[in-house]
Amino acid sequence: MILIFGGAYQGKLEYARENFNVKTVCDCSDGSRPDFSMDAVYGIEGYVLDCVRKGREAADFFKENKDSWQDKVLIATDVSQGIVPLEAEQRAFREMNGRTLLYLTNEADRVYRVFCGLGKKVK
Repeated sequence: MILIFGGAYQGKLEYARENFNVKTVCDCSDGSRPDFSMDAVYGIEGYVLDCVRKGREAADFFKENKDSWQDKVLIATDVSQGIVPLEAEQRAFREMNGRTLLYLTNEADRVYRVFCGLGKKVK
């Protein structure tokens, strides 16, 4: 699995398309459940936020479906930077997104951070 992460609007999906032959994309930024039949899953943080709201652990979903995404490109926004939110839900979201990315990073064959459209291999 290839994990691509970076800040919002940094060109993560375009980087995946240009460098990893991504043709089909499941967009989870609206909170929908990842569909691993596609080449890539984009907007994992949207699914994570939905999990926070429903009281589920997002990383558990990825652990339970590990065999389904081993050959995929997973793309997530890093929300760990900046001012800590005042709202409890947003703090819980930040924490869960971090736990999910930690799990996915450990499982990934390669990890790339994208900033301003430029990818840097970090694993």
